[in-house]
Amino acid sequence: LKNNFSQSPVILQLPLYRDNQFCGVIDLLTRKAYVFSADGSGKMTEEPIPPDRQGEVDEYFKQLVEVVAESDDALLEQYLEKGNLEEDALKTGLRNGTLAQKLAPVVCGSALRNMGIFLLLDVIVNFLPSPKDRPMPQGVNSQGSPVERPPDDNAPLSALVFKTIADPFAGKLSLFRVYSGTLSSDSNCYNKTQETRERIGQIYGILGKNQKPVESVSAGDFGAVAKLKATTTGDTLCDEKAPVKYPPLKFPEPVISFAIAPKTRGDEEKLSNALARLMEEDPTLRTKRDPQTKELILSGMGQVHIEVILERLKRKFGVEVEMKTPKVPYKETIRGRSKAQGKYKKQTGGRGQYGDAWIEVEPLPRGGGFEFVDKIVGGAIPRQYIPAVEKGIVEAKDQGILAGYPVVDFRVTLYDGSYHEVDSSEMAFKIAGSLGFKKGMMEANPVLLEPIMSLEVIVPDDSMGDIIGDLNSKRGRVLGVTPLANQHQSIKAQAPMAEVLQYASDLRSMTGGRGDFTMEFSHYEEVPPHMAEKIIAEAKREAEKE
Repeated sequence: LKNNFSQSPVILQLPLYRDNQFCGVIDLLTRKAYVFSADGSGKMTEEPIPPDRQGEVDEYFKQLVEVVAESDDALLEQYLEKGNLEEDALKTGLRNGTLAQKLAPVVCGSALRNMGIFLLLDVIVNFLPSPKDRPMPQGVNSQGSPVERPPDDNAPLSALVFKTIADPFAGKLSLFRVYSGTLSSDSNCYNKTQETRERIGQIYGILGKNQKPVESVSAGDFGAVAKLKATTTGDTLCDEKAPVKYPPLKFPEPVISFAIAPKTRGDEEKLSNALARLMEEDPTLRTKRDPQTKELILSGMGQVHIEVILERLKRKFGVEVEMKTPKVPYKETIRGRSKAQGKYKKQTGGRGQYGDAWIEVEPLPRGGGFEFVDKIVGGAIPRQYIPAVEKGIVEAKDQGILAGYPVVDFRVTLYDGSYHEVDSSEMAFKIAGSLGFKKGMMEANPVLLEPIMSLEVIVPDDSMGDIIGDLNSKRGRVLGVTPLANQHQSIKAQAPMAEVLQYASDLRSMTGGRGDFTMEFSHYEEVPPHMAEKIIAEAKREAEKE
């Protein structure tokens, strides 16, 4: 704790064991032992400190007093004079040091077995800041001017919706915190974010999974209300006569993505509606339809997060979903220039088809997209057929010649051609444009492109070597390393998407869950030849299956 946090840790409790099993705690402030019930009820029995632990307790209590005294000059002077601190001075010093972010109280317990939870709540109430100890939240009024609202029950109402719970039967439950004023059941308020009035029905107090009806919720407290028609997570509820809008909550970007599809045909709409409900509830969840691969991509904060979402889709909405690693959206481009003729000639019993187009293809800088240049002079191709040539090229570029991926970053110049007075048509020139493009691309040194991702990885010092080595093994490039506080390092790097699709799981494995990262698309680069051969071969096998 000392190595990983800037605040000085202050040990307030020692674990108590019986038969090598955790059973209670020794509270250093009260100098008493508390043994917890084994039934998970959270009940505890007060007992004297075991004699064989008394010396240890005295030593830790002495350390507690010293750490608190060192956080304040007046307390330190008192400690040096008397060799101790009075109980009230000790508690006040611990609270003041915590508020000043100099001290961090440390307690122990077991959430799984409901041991020590009530003592933890006492520590939160006694030593952590209340709303009155923190800066007043700042929002803006209707004119965009800054507004501060004091945590006062009699001030105008202002509240922030911080979570939404979606229930397929009960509907939407909005959880909120009141910053100022009082929100009462069966009342009206104003959603400043959505600029609409909301009718407040029954308000509930939240006790874990249980909800208790309450008449009102005052400044500093939390509550919940059902079936608000327009309110979503991050919205501000306020008094319409004294409007205020707080900044929306900031949520971390997703770090892992999977392609999903319903197991049952016909469940697509059901899945879409269920995901929309879940995204209202969880803003860290994202979905999108990949325009290239046509896959539905579900993104979240980790593999466990995604698995929990899939389980909830099945349990709450009756939709079973298949999950797999998403396809990488490769692209194709050219490195050289070439000229090619696209000629389409077909003679049947009646009117034939004739279109003839000469084009030049050349590469554009990465990110340049597609350009079509018309350099026809002298009527070699009638003006009405030139858009058809372009259309044929546009359709053909969606499926490249290497592996069927879209072709990008190139220019096509139409510079010559011929036509037939009777047999030429838009369709014939469209086919001619497509044929000419495919031939020209084949002769212009086509290559495969892959998406490159930018990463920032934050890890403890002792994991940095493993992380850099792993990034190098993934064909990554480390761009820089920056030391951070608390013995952590920030590593900025770039790596191919294909290598980091499951990076959240890899990082968790390498750091024991102590690492964090963000990732976003950067640009496209050429795939190394040996890798391109494998990708092209795999794409051809997939095409044959279809």
